[in-house]
Amino acid sequence: MGKLLMMKSRKLLKNILITLGLTALATSIAFWFFHHVPENPANIALVYITALVLIARFTDGYLYGVLASLAGVIFVNYLFTYPYFELNFTLTGYPVTFLFMLIISITISAMTSQIKDQSRILVEREKLLMDAEKEKMRANLLRSVSHDLRTPLTGIIGNSSTYIENYDTLSEEEKLKLVSHINDDSNWLLNMVENLLSVTRIDERSMKIATSLESVEEVCAEAIRRLKKRLPSADIHVSVPEEYLLIPMDAMLIEQVIINLLENAVVHSKSTLPIELTVTDDGSLVTFRVRDYGIGIPPERLDTIFNGSPYTPENQGDTYRGMGIGLSICKTIITAHSGTIGVCNNENGCTFTFTLPKERTENE
Repeated sequence: MGKLLMMKSRKLLKNILITLGLTALATSIAFWFFHHVPENPANIALVYITALVLIARFTDGYLYGVLASLAGVIFVNYLFTYPYFELNFTLTGYPVTFLFMLIISITISAMTSQIKDQSRILVEREKLLMDAEKEKMRANLLRSVSHDLRTPLTGIIGNSSTYIENYDTLSEEEKLKLVSHINDDSNWLLNMVENLLSVTRIDERSMKIATSLESVEEVCAEAIRRLKKRLPSADIHVSVPEEYLLIPMDAMLIEQVIINLLENAVVHSKSTLPIELTVTDDGSLVTFRVRDYGIGIPPERLDTIFNGSPYTPENQGDTYRGMGIGLSICKTIITAHSGTIGVCNNENGCTFTFTLPKERTENE
């Protein structure tokens, strides 16, 4: 309670000091105009109107702007209207001038305060939308993790149990096959853990990331090198601009996005043709495209593929390794970079596209 009262007292003192300070400054400027430009007295009224706009902008509520409006009208009459240093509202035409100046001053003050209030409401609304988006992302990630972790873990447990319980009766070929399945499922788990760890690099409260200028070519090369460790047989054709491109990014996160998209293309496209990674310089943006020549994306999945919800085709059952969690994290990473990400089907296969701005934005 005491802390709240102290905060209110500080805010009140701040508003009073701003109002008095700007009114005194306006009066000083008005005196300068009065003595140096006496043939144009309209400047004095404009000075006070400017001061009250600033008062309305930097104080809370309407009261201080209205008080400044009244003070400005009285000062113009008392200090700069004949007879000087006397209040005289009986001069011909002055009551009308007084009335209109007061109306204009109060209107401007009210409009400025209203605009400020609307701006605050918009900021609060954007914050609520961001919080809702974070909650949605967290819920989608939890659903995807629970689904995608269960599949490889079930495979590892099942294959290892079979290996242990039937060790003496299994042939060498069967043993190798079981160990290969365990290895594949373990690598799948490792990839998911890397995806989940990558999200921890994004500030949970502000969705901001720490960026630095990174070479697009080097980031792509490192992503492919890391992918080749997991999928040595992956055939990837890369095309990058000849000019040396440096853009602000978190290199590890963008590498993870490229790895996810390339791995999905290799694993899920069911094509023997090479995967294409193409980077283009598009003015204020750099565009990354990952194209495969496989079966494409089911049409019903195009609008929801990045939301993290698990998807199991009817003919695959629960053993199918979905793309949900990886693509959801890709969207989170690209959004944190103030970029965009999307997917479209081609005549053969599909193309995943994401963009990154060349300049730092307020979100970084």
